[in-house]
Amino acid sequence: MERHRESLIQTVARLALVATCLAAFGAADAQIPRAAPTELKLSVAVGPAFALGRAAQAWAGAIGQQSAGTLAATPYPGATLAQRDPAREFSALRTGAADLAVGSTLAWSAQVNALTVVGLPWIAPERPELAALSDGEMRAQLFAAIDRAGAKPLALAPLGHRAIATTTRSVRTPGDVAGLAIRITSTPYLVELYTALRGQPQAISFAEADAAFRSGALNAQEGSLATFAAARIDALGFKFATLWGAVGEIAIFAVNLGAWERLTVAQQAVLQESAQRAAGDLARSAAAEEEAAIAQLRARGVAILRLTPSGRAAFAAASRPVYDRWAAVAGEAIVRAAEATVSAVPP
Repeated sequence: MERHRESLIQTVARLALVATCLAAFGAADAQIPRAAPTELKLSVAVGPAFALGRAAQAWAGAIGQQSAGTLAATPYPGATLAQRDPAREFSALRTGAADLAVGSTLAWSAQVNALTVVGLPWIAPERPELAALSDGEMRAQLFAAIDRAGAKPLALAPLGHRAIATTTRSVRTPGDVAGLAIRITSTPYLVELYTALRGQPQAISFAEADAAFRSGALNAQEGSLATFAAARIDALGFKFATLWGAVGEIAIFAVNLGAWERLTVAQQAVLQESAQRAAGDLARSAAAEEEAAIAQLRARGVAILRLTPSGRAAFAAASRPVYDRWAAVAGEAIVRAAEATVSAVPP
């Protein structure tokens, strides 16, 4: 009996010692500072009021959550990491001023010539055709072009097509563009497109354009329908908007090569998977954003015209020299692949 009592006392003592050691280890562990997350700067041209900006914000949030706090991505909207110029965004990504970016083929084509293929006049005038250019073999070719230019592409998503809004008349035929003073994005092939249609394109800031619209010095604007709705173009005297499928855009999710190589394999997987998920969501939200913008513009008295295939064909024929010139810039192989991809899309 006495031996049993001594054994029990020894067991209790050993358990107390183990508990004391575990508590000591726990206290020591609690004092070890956790490593700060790797900070990633994410560039995007627009804020979360637009589908592209929301996609960048969602991607940043998913990166933080799925990396278990080892990565922290911060969106910088308004292309603030690229001197507030979307055309400089790819350079910012390549040089490391931005670690991540969600941009568009139109803006990045200034730095990556092959991306021009997406915006060739009337190459893919319908949304399903634009979606086809962001998938399969075309996605592989666009990825290869971005990689060669110095960034790591992760995902693509169709954004939509740019439209033209006017104050004086609806654009139905190539002749309707003649003489229009049009504010455009400062992209060389857009300048050539509108010049070929005998318009008068002007790449000026919206602040400068506001007074020109009100005075009548400018009477047309090209851009996305969502931008038209957000800018309240109806208040500036715009009465017409034509959906003509002239220039399409695809969104690109990409990473700076140096930043990519510094990440672990697990962290790279997080960026890849979260980008692909955000791109899928963007494809849907961009389509919904366009439909919402159409409804808003109509409610504000803007007449919406959607050209038929035969109507678009007249514009495509009138602007064919522009197509051919910029196809040569994009590269014959990728243009032929794009044409074959679009022709395979069911009507």
